[in-house]
Amino acid sequence: MAAQLSLHDVTKTFGDVKAVNRVSLDVQQGEFLTLLGPSGSGKTTTLNMIAGFEIPTSGQILLKDRDITSVAPNNRGIGMVFQNYALFPHMTVFDNIAFPLKMRKVPRQEIRERTEEVLELVELPGFEKRYPNQLSGGQQQRIALARALVFRPDILLMDEPLGALDKKLRDHMKLEIKHLQESLHITVIYVTHDQEEALTMSDRIAIMNNGQIVQLDNPAELYEAPASLFVADFIGESNFLEGNISEIDKEKACVEVTQDIKVWVEKLPDLQLGKKLTVAVRPEKIQVFPDKNGPGERIINFFPGQVEEVIYVGEANVYRVRLHPDVVLKVKVQSAGTMHRYRRGDKVVVGWHVPHGLPLK
Repeated sequence: MAAQLSLHDVTKTFGDVKAVNRVSLDVQQGEFLTLLGPSGSGKTTTLNMIAGFEIPTSGQILLKDRDITSVAPNNRGIGMVFQNYALFPHMTVFDNIAFPLKMRKVPRQEIRERTEEVLELVELPGFEKRYPNQLSGGQQQRIALARALVFRPDILLMDEPLGALDKKLRDHMKLEIKHLQESLHITVIYVTHDQEEALTMSDRIAIMNNGQIVQLDNPAELYEAPASLFVADFIGESNFLEGNISEIDKEKACVEVTQDIKVWVEKLPDLQLGKKLTVAVRPEKIQVFPDKNGPGERIINFFPGQVEEVIYVGEANVYRVRLHPDVVLKVKVQSAGTMHRYRRGDKVVVGWHVPHGLPLK
């Protein structure tokens, strides 16, 4: 199936700085794709080139096989929702939403019909005569979304649109946006540095770093099978254990972290004895057992330790367990159904199954 939007070797430089470096990407019709990365990774610059606010230094951008690399933003048929909403403070809600239609010289009656239609869509009918300063943050966000949708764009771009909202409203709005996108079957390219937003909303996520896409995959694959140390560290939380490969058999390899901590992982191609390898283990994948009992089931990777800190986060307890003077693991245990609640100073055994340790070269 032909991509709705394609970027081919797109590069953007500002002086001596390569903000985006040879990014290639295909986005399908109806897909929710998120550009995720730290500040300065190139995600917003990439979005601005798709919108037409920045022109690539080199490369090509195609929309339905039409070259839009140098096309003006208002001729691309692309909608945009900004982080600060960019509503006109002197205009009513009706005039804010109708603005893109007036610029396109749409007939007056059609403007009214389509404006009322999108107000229903974002669940704010009857707000036409209000001004932006009379709206809450969530309502302003909905009006900005309605304005971007009213001219029925081919693609909707969203640049950190929930950044100004409090957490409760942000959690609500991200589901509202996802449901709206699915019901309209529109294509969304979404920029955020919030990994939880990306995991919750996206069909695919492009992780960006230093101007490049370092991994592009669905949320589950990114979380369960990160391709690099950077991705494992950026998506979710991980414990990292570094050591040398001391043993290899047909199915697994042993990484010697210390003399007493030897971690088994699933075998990767091209592993060599003596080479360094980092193992990432998610805190929720680690089990904790009372010191006297040890693992209740067969777990190869298990080590004695002592609880140094207990952090209660509502649905879970987070333990910092020291295994060695230089090795501390963060362990996350769900509160519901927990047999034991550990305290600082308790001696414990921690363990995880071999597939839960992710070997990263």
